[in-house]
Amino acid sequence: MTITRISARVVGLPVDKPTRMSNRDLTDRHYVLVEVADDTGATGLGYTYAGTSGGALTKCAIDDVLAPVYLGADHNDVHGLWSLAYQEALLAGRRGAVLRALSAIDIALWDLRAKRAGLPLVSLLGGATTPLPAYASGGYYRPDEGEWTQAVRKEIEFNAGQGFTDHKIKVGGLSVAEDARRVAAAIEAIGDTGRLALDANNAYRSVHEARRAIEAFERAAGDRELWWFEEPLGPDAIAGHGELARQIRTPVATGEIHQTRWEFRQLIEAGAAAVVQADAGVVGGVTEWLRVAHAADAFGLRMAPHWHHNLHVHLCGAVSNTLVVEYFALEKGIYNFEQLLTPETRLRYGANQVFVPERPGLGVELDEEVVAKYELA
Repeated sequence: MTITRISARVVGLPVDKPTRMSNRDLTDRHYVLVEVADDTGATGLGYTYAGTSGGALTKCAIDDVLAPVYLGADHNDVHGLWSLAYQEALLAGRRGAVLRALSAIDIALWDLRAKRAGLPLVSLLGGATTPLPAYASGGYYRPDEGEWTQAVRKEIEFNAGQGFTDHKIKVGGLSVAEDARRVAAAIEAIGDTGRLALDANNAYRSVHEARRAIEAFERAAGDRELWWFEEPLGPDAIAGHGELARQIRTPVATGEIHQTRWEFRQLIEAGAAAVVQADAGVVGGVTEWLRVAHAADAFGLRMAPHWHHNLHVHLCGAVSNTLVVEYFALEKGIYNFEQLLTPETRLRYGANQVFVPERPGLGVELDEEVVAKYELA
């Protein structure tokens, strides 16, 4: 079956209230949607998050660099086409927006293959539609939600109302002392039954600074262990993450910005990530995510992918080293991708779990009215 059409669209979805994390303010999010069609008229959907800007750049990489590689080719040759596309993009990218573009096309091809087989993607990949462990992600800095510690408590209570006992909040956007108070408030709100992870979004400039922060957060948590310390340093500080991991008690998690198996090889060799957070919309699609997951498994490392819960439930259900799926409630207006989906195809959740769709492919359907409303010319 040959690929006859690849079309890409950019949508810009605004967040619903002022929001920031440690290193940037969030106003809107750009998502790039890709549809791949074969000569029977069957289609597959892929997508990636392009950032708070950059949607047009990612679409350009699809239209001008990558689509010519795929058009006219056999859609079943997913691995071969990935290699050809990566080779074609050597001069234009190898990382960044070009790899996000490649990710979106690759995801669309897997969606197409699963739909043609009449199977959920997880089943095509050899997994089962068994519910998976999940945690409630959030804890961003939102000035209009009141005093910082009270805002954290309210969000933990909201998460608990949705059935979640495990949580993640941001750190690095305030002083260490102020963030430590937020950690203590979150631990108190969670009680004895759940876990708390901390996400710094590359906030700290040195191993010493990150160590000072996490030790303060550990003291704030009292006798409770923190689940993990996420992205304490910049993504290029691979050796630094490894050095920090050897010095502190809390496990280090990272990988959401890293791309391709070759960067993850460096992370693994440096001992930089006890928890591997590869994002299929970033790393190179389903094809490359699975390579990373299997490599991590060989070293006894667990997968806790970043974002895109609608996609990652399928991938996590197909590998043996899944730790947990990151879930963002649509009501928080943070990960707002599900605004683009029909309500009946949004991910179901409950009791600290997410439920793998049994519909063919990814199991999602775009709400075309909403897409048209936010599509960027």
